[in-house]
Parts: sequence; C-alpha cells; structure tokens
Amino acid sequence: MLILTRSDVKKLRITDIYSLHRVVYDLFEDVRSETEKNNGASSGILFVDKGGDHRERRILILADRLPAKPKHGTIQSRPVSEDFLNHQHYRFEVLINPVTTCGTSNKIKPVRGREAVKKWFVDKASKSWGFSVVKQTLQINGISVKQFTKKVGDAKHTVTLGTASIQGHLTVTNRQQFIKSFKKGIGKGRAFGLGLLQLVPFSNTSDI
Repeated sequence: MLILTRSDVKKLRITDIYSLHRVVYDLFEDVRSETEKNNGASSGILFVDKGGDHRERRILILADRLPAKPKHGTIQSRPVSEDFLNHQHYRFEVLINPVTTCGTSNKIKPVRGREAVKKWFVDKASKSWGFSVVKQTLQINGISVKQFTKKVGDAKHTVTLGTASIQGHLTVTNRQQFIKSFKKGIGKGRAFGLGLLQLVPFSNTSDI
C-alpha cells in the first residue's frame, strides 16, 4: 500500500491516472528487456487507487518484486502467503475496463449499461479468468470514464477508458487460470490502475 498525504499528491503532481501510473511505476525497476516490452510482456505491477479522505490517499499495489523507498509518501509491504490462492471461494472487488472486440476488425467497443456489464463479466470470468461468479452477489458499484493525455514522441494522444467497479463472490473453476488472473490482472488498462483482483477468502463455505 502506497500512502500519500495531500501534500505528497501535490508534490508528485498527481492529477489523473496517467500521472498516478508514473508514480507507481517509478517505485519499481523495470526488469523487462526491450524485446519483452515490445511484445507486450507483463510489467509484474498492478495497482488500484483506493481513494481516501482530506488527510491521505491510498494506492493498493500488487507486484512480483519489492518497491524502492518512495521519495514522497510511505509504503507498507507484506508478502502474499503461499496458500492464499488455494481456496475455493472468495469475496472479490475489481475496477475493470469492460470492452469487447468486434469481429475480424479487432476494433474495441465499450460495454454499456449495468446489466450488459454484469453479463460481460460473468461470461469473461468463466471463459477466460478461471472462476465463476455467484450471480446473486454481483454488484456494479459505479460506472465512469477516465481520460488522460499521453505523449508519444512529439504527438499527444487522448486516451479514454471506461471503468466499472464490481464486487461479489466467486468460485474457482480453473486453478491455473485463476492464479494467472490474480498475478497478471484481468481485462485491459492494467497499466493504468485497472484489473487488480482484490480477494478475501471465505473461511466457511456457509458464508457464501
């Protein structure tokens, strides 16, 4: 967890998810080769902005290596236990980018509307992410759009990401896929604070 005071946020010039991406990624050495970067290899870093109050802001981070000591703010780190991903049932929360790919054109199309997002998430979970969703527990807590300007060379591009905050209960159906989903994240926009599965195991199946 990266904990930033309001003063830290101002000093770090955090104004959007792109600047937050910069702050988080600056904490970690990039261990990928240029070839791996060009081929879209995972950075090994996921994060989500958990917000805060007038005193501080909290950024939850999952990484495959330890961060450096931040110049601003404080870091609280702890390892993920070996048996954490061996449970069958979890409570989950995720901020995700609901999109589909259209036919042979590979054009990305946003999924719109709460019911459509629910159906999309349930289908993707079972087909691609290694778990099924307990449908009656599924909640869409918020749908919004995040926008930022990204500089590529001398040109500036406006990037728009639709987001949905989703929570509910899940059951693991494919352990290997599920572990990959947790470690690598799910959906698109993972470099910009999306796709981190936040999990709490059920200690008792009667709680499901």
